[in-house]
This record gives sequence, structure tokens and C-alpha cells, in this order.
Amino acid sequence: MNAMVEVRSVHKSFGAVEVLRGIDLEVAAGEVAVVLGPSGSGKSTLLRTINHLEKADSGWISVDGALIGYRRGAGPAARADRLYELPEREIRRQRTGIGFVFQNFHLFPHLTVLENLVEAPIAVQRRPRKEAEATARRLLARVGLAEKADAYPGQLSGGQQQRVAIARALALSPRLLLFDEPTSALDPELVGEVLDVIRDLAHQGTTMIIVTHEIGFAREVADTVVFMDGGRIVEQGPPAQVLDHPRHARTRAFLAKVL
Repeated sequence: MNAMVEVRSVHKSFGAVEVLRGIDLEVAAGEVAVVLGPSGSGKSTLLRTINHLEKADSGWISVDGALIGYRRGAGPAARADRLYELPEREIRRQRTGIGFVFQNFHLFPHLTVLENLVEAPIAVQRRPRKEAEATARRLLARVGLAEKADAYPGQLSGGQQQRVAIARALALSPRLLLFDEPTSALDPELVGEVLDVIRDLAHQGTTMIIVTHEIGFAREVADTVVFMDGGRIVEQGPPAQVLDHPRHARTRAFLAKVL
């Protein structure tokens, strides 16, 4: 498999609580991996370690062949088996290749929709404003919001704000998109419009890891379903296997409650 994402033996604790207990995961280029599991199982923490918003206590993560947040030791004074954390500016540069869509949109309320989309490409990637604005308008049209470029986030519905957040993540031309329960903060009637955008991205071969509770959506778009519980990956495989014929008792118990 041509792995876009590799997660190897990742552990993460917050105080005395071990949240990730040795996670191993591979996601191929162009693959959609959907992560399911009960609250507190470590799903969101896993996403945040992938783009180094949280530092793993041990183990390592690579995206498109590059270690995230670290470099391996090199030179006479460094140990080849040890990882050294990168400077913050280099970590920020790495994050531009990993789009992250949060539960609660995280748009800048004082900026227009268009300004929300062009801020990072101009400031971080040093793109010319004219180019950044053209890309932003194209992406807004792609998510069905071309007419909202001059609106402010507070003038939009929750579903529209989340679609803007997806367009903003795409504005940096990421190799990987991470979604952390992108519909959980939305009213039920707005969920479909956001899932439609993600579904379109999946059909276009975008590499994505999606944490969600939308089981039907997972069945439709996922290449791989990953079930987490207690900080571990309990089961993973194609949707037809994990959702219809789960092998692990914990997976069966979870699905019995949500299906």
C-alpha cells in the first residue's frame, strides 16, 4: 500500500489518563478512513496528534513520507534512533499540508468569508493576494457558497459556516484532510449539506480521515472503518466487514446502540 499516513506505536497521556495506547494505522493516498467509537475513546486526540496539535508521548507519525513534528537524529552529535522536535515555524509549515476541519468551525468572526479563506495562503504560503482570492472564490463555488464571499460568519447558518471551514482547509492545497466530527455542532437539517461536500471530496480521491458518528455516511464513503475504544484500535476493515459483520464484541455492542 502507498501509505499517505503512517501512525506507529503512538501513545498519549493527559496527566494520569492514557488516551492513546499504542496506535498503529496506515491510510493510503486517496483513501477515506472513517474513525468510529464512543466518547472518550481517543478519536479526536488521534487526529490532533497527526498534525501535531498534540505531541505524542512516544511513537511517530508521518504524512506523505515526512515525519510530523520531528526529525531523525543526524550528524556526529545526534543519535540516529532519536527524534528531535522541529522548530515551531517548521511545524506550522508542515500543518499547511494537513487540512483540519473542527467541530465548531473556528472561523474568524471579524473577517468576511473571502478573507477567512485567503488569510493563511497569503500569510503562511506567501501567495499573491490576487491568486489567493481567485482560488478562494473557486472553492466557495465548489461548496455552493459563491454568493457569500462578502458575508461575515455570523450571518451564515451553521451548515454554511462548516462549508466555509472546509473551503478554508482546501485553500492551502493540503495533501490530507482531517475532520473532527464535522456535523456534531449542526442542527439535524443542516447535516446533509456538509456531508454532501465531504462526499464530493471523497469521490475526487482526496485522502481523508474522518471522525464521525454518522454511521450511514461511513458506510457510503469509507474505504476503511476504524473502531476505537479505550485508546486502542479494536477493529478495522472495509465498511461491509466492520459495520455489518463486526468481529469484536466491543464493536458489536457499540453498533447495537447506534444503529
